[in-house]
Amino acid sequence: MSSSTDKASAKPRPTIKAVRGTRDLLPDQTPLWNHVESTARAVFSRYGFGEIRTPIFEDTSLFSRSVGEETDIVSKEMFTWEDRARAASEKAQSLTLRPENTAGVVRSYIENKLGETGALQKLYYIGPQFRRERPQRGRYRQFWQIGAEVIGPPSSGSESPLRDAELLEMLAAFLTELRITNWSLQLNSVGSSEDRARYNAALREALAPIKDKLTPDNQRRAETNPLRVLDSKDEADQALIAALPKIANFLAPDSRAHFEAVLAALDACAVPYTINPRLVRGLDYYTRTTFEFTVPSGDASGLGTQNAILGGGRYDGLSEMLGGPRAPGIGFAIGEDRLILTLQAQTSAASTKKLDAYIAPLSPAQNPAALALARDLRAAGLSVEVGDGTFKLRKSFDIADSLARHIILLGEDEVASNILTVKTFATGEQVKISRDEAASQLKA
Repeated sequence: MSSSTDKASAKPRPTIKAVRGTRDLLPDQTPLWNHVESTARAVFSRYGFGEIRTPIFEDTSLFSRSVGEETDIVSKEMFTWEDRARAASEKAQSLTLRPENTAGVVRSYIENKLGETGALQKLYYIGPQFRRERPQRGRYRQFWQIGAEVIGPPSSGSESPLRDAELLEMLAAFLTELRITNWSLQLNSVGSSEDRARYNAALREALAPIKDKLTPDNQRRAETNPLRVLDSKDEADQALIAALPKIANFLAPDSRAHFEAVLAALDACAVPYTINPRLVRGLDYYTRTTFEFTVPSGDASGLGTQNAILGGGRYDGLSEMLGGPRAPGIGFAIGEDRLILTLQAQTSAASTKKLDAYIAPLSPAQNPAALALARDLRAAGLSVEVGDGTFKLRKSFDIADSLARHIILLGEDEVASNILTVKTFATGEQVKISRDEAASQLKA
């Protein structure tokens, strides 16, 4: 008696949900993701890029040294923990889930001595990154990036402005192939490290009398890294930021010449762009060319007011910063989550592609023959789902109509004669076709 009472009073176990800022991508969503990623692989391979896969966690110092101690990423957003020693002789190590992938790729370039080949390395990656951000539309704590890096010794041509322009032209081709419309390329040059030192001094001087009028985050940035103030998205500070000195007035002749050469190459390729003197990007390792691709804000972008879908820039000193040889480079990262939202808002590509055929056995006796037919059609390259002979015919039609372009009815006569009954949902036409010709007919 007591055991039945205990069962009745037992509380149901709470369900476990995805962690805040993460989510599942379900089968009706992943076809579009696969389309974007396969398009990226196809386009990037035409430009000579190969895929690289690096660990999703690295030594914390990799990011603090490269991204910058005073950036929001390092100071607020990284997922970091101490990996406790496994033996008394081992020291504990601070590890971090990667918040971005450029530093990991450059670390791999150095560790695997890719520079010793003397060749230009053109590398791309697709994978998750992690930041402790406040979740909002298109921004998650686990998010996906598609990115690429061009890096190598100076003798490989890695410093050339042609590399910058080629990367930007490739991105324009990628967005066009995805049918993303109304994109805008925003460009700037943040100069060399020497240029930025002069500019930072001018910024500190300009910020000093207005610092108390800025938001708390920008007050801190004005002290620790004035360049970060320009990267601020705080609306309350935009009028003050607009009046600050422009970095273009502090570029040395060689930095200016590099930027002009990039623009000339883009003009030759008919890639449109807008020079944005406030564009500095949010990471400390950028030099010279920096860029963002944006789409018009609002419902048509799928992103609201935050309209950047990708960005990047040149990082000529990053390898040395990480203890490696001189290896100028340039790269970008696409926020895949945000790109998907834009694609859904702008195109019909988000619609799920239907299977080629659904096979409906008319009784359980035809189930083995249905499976054998599906095997043959799949071997011929068709996408096929198999029903079950216990289903009523109406149910089979309803399922088939939601999943596939055609339904194949398989009864005793069809199995005996090898003549299949096929109905095409788009036209309503129902025909008899030979089993031997089914694959070619269904592909048409």
